[in-house]
Amino acid sequence: MRIKILCQNRVGILRDMLELLVDYGINVARGEVGGEHGNAVYLHCPNLMNLQLQALRPKIEALQGVFEVRKVGLMPSERHSLELNALLGALEFPVLSIDMSGAIVAANRAAAQLLGVRVDEVPGMSLSRYAEDFDLPALVRANKARINGLRVTIRGDVFLADIAPLQSEHDDSEALAGAVLTLHRADRVGERIYNVRKQELRGFDSIFQSSKVMAAVVREARRMAPLDAPLLIEGETGTGKELLARACHLSSPRGQSPFMVLNCAGLPESMAETELFGYGPGAFEGARPEGKLGLLELTAGGTLFLDGVGEMSTRLQAKLVRFLQDGCFRRVGSEQEVYLDVRVICATQLDLSELCARGEFRQDLYHRLNVLSLHIPPLRECLDGLEPLALHFIDQASRQIGCALPSLSAEALERLAGYHWPGNVRQLENTLFQAVSLCDGKLIRPEHIRLPDYGTPPPLGNFSLEGSLDEILGRFEKAVLQDLYARHPSSRQLGKRLGVSHTTVANKLRDHGIGKEG
Repeated sequence: MRIKILCQNRVGILRDMLELLVDYGINVARGEVGGEHGNAVYLHCPNLMNLQLQALRPKIEALQGVFEVRKVGLMPSERHSLELNALLGALEFPVLSIDMSGAIVAANRAAAQLLGVRVDEVPGMSLSRYAEDFDLPALVRANKARINGLRVTIRGDVFLADIAPLQSEHDDSEALAGAVLTLHRADRVGERIYNVRKQELRGFDSIFQSSKVMAAVVREARRMAPLDAPLLIEGETGTGKELLARACHLSSPRGQSPFMVLNCAGLPESMAETELFGYGPGAFEGARPEGKLGLLELTAGGTLFLDGVGEMSTRLQAKLVRFLQDGCFRRVGSEQEVYLDVRVICATQLDLSELCARGEFRQDLYHRLNVLSLHIPPLRECLDGLEPLALHFIDQASRQIGCALPSLSAEALERLAGYHWPGNVRQLENTLFQAVSLCDGKLIRPEHIRLPDYGTPPPLGNFSLEGSLDEILGRFEKAVLQDLYARHPSSRQLGKRLGVSHTTVANKLRDHGIGKEG
């Protein structure tokens, strides 16, 4: 058990605390002094039980200068280590800490993959085993200052290295403790420059609004962004739900705080739970002895974006409801309540109201998430802005590839406009990147636009004209509903598209047997 004792900084106060623990036969494995103002003592007592703490608490609080005793999940050093590991693990490029003998002290996951070993095998390894003609300690001693963009070869691959010396306030070579080495692949420098340029435009300015419908969505989002309430963003895959969520975060009072993302659809239930809520020390076999911070705690004061929330398990839904209601939760395997201030933005491709009607999504969670809502239209409903959007992506692709800016032929634009875009804006961006790489740098022609034919809506002309007018109209109505249901797969979405009530659409879908296949 770990306890935090809020107290004054007086001579002998720690001795008085330890004497009480000795009287109860409690061993202290580790102790730290911390708190926001250095006014707290943290003690890690592995054999301290809850009943013993209940008996000890009033006696410790009776000591002169002691204000409060409470259980905590982590020591300050443990929390700092967890946060540092989480931040390093999130970086996609290799980062290594090297001492002045040339040995690797620590590395992130990307660096371990580069070296071909596990993360726990890295400490103690010599950098010279992998780097050709690169004496980092001698370089650091000679420069004693940060070096950016140094070309180095590691395991046969060329990298541009940023080197940050670790040096105390004393300005002499003996004070050098080593350096932090950040590696970037030389063949991806153009991509890095492109990504930097992309981030020059932040928030809503990064969302292209050539379509009137999309411009209206952004206007709504601007009004909702500053409101400190849950936000639900609905839209098909590739429509830019995360981009809109990030823009809302940046335009809110939380804009300078963390923005964390969890894809609920891409993780098993147990992994999603520990990623979101974290776990306590020794929560399960194979768990870290100090526990793990979840995304919620790492997002404290900021915004958490939950993508694919419609596919979240019922267990996670229940825990999320409680957090939205009370602002608190428990880590997996822990009894301690954690209180946090985090705004939650969710996104889904599914119709949550229909999932609620089928009992597949909690209604109380749906009502808490749906305080504010935005619907991003699919690209096929925003074709009025297709040409400027396509030219924007062509410009971006040519910058990233480093080629001349090509033009878009009228025939190629016509091909783009005639496609149904199941992958929406993301698919359009990828398609045009490929087109720019295929063309001769002057003109994008139809043959450069390579589009898969999967998910193509069935044609409306394949129905019989036999029988009465009512029978012909019935077959035509079925063909129309089949065509549109593939793009609006719920009675509410389809009703909105056709301008009728969802009840009317649901009855017609049932009459024609549409939507029963799944």
